[in-house]
Amino acid sequence: MPGMQFPYPRKTSSPTSPYAPSRSAYPRRRRSLRALLPYILGGVALIWLLIYLFSDSSSSTSGARPPPGTPEVVIVTTLDPHLSASYRNNIIENRKDYAARHGYTTFFPNTTDYDLMPNTPLSWSTIPAIRHAMTLHPHTPWLWYLTSTALIMNPTQGLYQKVLDPRKIEELMITDQPVVPPDSVIRTFSHVRGERVDFILSQDHEGLAGGSIMVRSGEWAKYFLDAWFDPLYRSYNFQKAEGHALEHIVQWHGTILAKLALVKQRVVNSYTREVGGGKGDGIYQEGDFIANFHGCQRDTARNCEEEMGPLMSRWRELRDQERRR
Repeated sequence: MPGMQFPYPRKTSSPTSPYAPSRSAYPRRRRSLRALLPYILGGVALIWLLIYLFSDSSSSTSGARPPPGTPEVVIVTTLDPHLSASYRNNIIENRKDYAARHGYTTFFPNTTDYDLMPNTPLSWSTIPAIRHAMTLHPHTPWLWYLTSTALIMNPTQGLYQKVLDPRKIEELMITDQPVVPPDSVIRTFSHVRGERVDFILSQDHEGLAGGSIMVRSGEWAKYFLDAWFDPLYRSYNFQKAEGHALEHIVQWHGTILAKLALVKQRVVNSYTREVGGGKGDGIYQEGDFIANFHGCQRDTARNCEEEMGPLMSRWRELRDQERRR
């Protein structure tokens, strides 16, 4: 009808739209966010922790500045309490002389210092000894385990100059090589950067030569040593105890193989006698870094101290000649 108007609601200064949230919704939302906050923070912390644990250990080591006076290498040698005093003193003297030359330190635990499983060969103490040294020297970047049947015969070069520098590692490492000779189907990687190597050792003609092992300290080393020391392996009764366990985990754990550098035997672990019908390319020659009387402890027909005597005398002779210069 003309003049007639439909009754629209009056506009107000505070419209109430059906789509606008009520005032009571805001406190509820804030309470929900407060309830979720611990979970969000926990998730962020977990992601950060995973990145920290599984990031490249070499980069984390190089990024941290160690305290002044931190040694670059810890030399670890386990000693059987039944060794004669003269034998123990000779080994300690030999290691300490080399460490003093290059600013390293030494660690000489007994093989009986660690809680091994019953009927477990004492050679398994190698692994907790390395772990113990890492705990005592948390800022030292490298740990070098050297068996008590070996002597350092050429102390002139430090380990970084000889093998630990990343460029030197790349120069020395053996690539695309069966991990356990002669015909292991698992082979060393063809392309590994020296900065990513955390584990260095050599082979003899029977397998991995565990008498001289270099491990970069860090989270990866903890994982590696814990895996190697697994109670399952210690109870398995491997013929060569921790040696065969090491060969197993290197071949079947890609995270360990990816960090491994194999080098020629005479670089870090020359033997005074050949083993396994080899060609003699790992036999000690004058001027080599290490002379290892490999197997003298296990063979009842051999005497480690007697065999070591002539080369121990030669080492002292060379040392004294150098001091007189």
